[in-house]
Amino acid sequence: MFVVVDTNVPVVANNKSMQALPECVIKCVTVLDQIKRNRILVIDDKWLIITEYRKNLSEKGQPGVGDAFLKWVLTNQGNPQRCQRVQITPIDENNFAEFPQDESLAGFDKSDRKFVAVALTHPQKPRILNAVDSDWQDFQVQLAVYGVQVEFVCGSLTK
Repeated sequence: MFVVVDTNVPVVANNKSMQALPECVIKCVTVLDQIKRNRILVIDDKWLIITEYRKNLSEKGQPGVGDAFLKWVLTNQGNPQRCQRVQITPIDENNFAEFPQDESLAGFDKSDRKFVAVALTHPQKPRILNAVDSDWQDFQVQLAVYGVQVEFVCGSLTK
C-alpha cells in the first residue's frame, strides 16, 4: 500500500505536538513502524517533503521515533521498493499545477499542498496520513471531490 505522510505524523511520534494525546502518539509510532515494514512512502521529486521533514525532525535518527523515520526515508528514498518519487510542478511558492484549482480550496494550507499534489500525481492515488492538523478535516469533503483520501491517524485523540 502506498502512502503520503504529512510531517505532523512523525512530529507527533516524537511526542513534540502539544495537541496530541498519549494515545495519538502511540498511533503515530505504530503507523510509522508499519510504513517502514510493509508500505511504500510516496514523495516528490523536488525534495519538498523531505526538506520539510528535515526542518522538523533530526536526520540523525534520534532521539525520537519520528527522527528514526526521517533517517529511514533518507536511507530508502532511492529504493522504489520503499519510496517512490513523483514529479510535481510548482507554479508559484507552495502551489502546484497538480493541486486542484478550485475556489473552495483557496483557504487550504499552502504548505500542505505539496502532499495533495503528490497524492494526485501517483497512479495509485495514495492516502495522505494526518495526525493533528485540522486543515485536513476542514477541507476533507472538498479534497474528496478530486479523489484525495485523508487518513486521520489519531481520529479525535487530540486536545
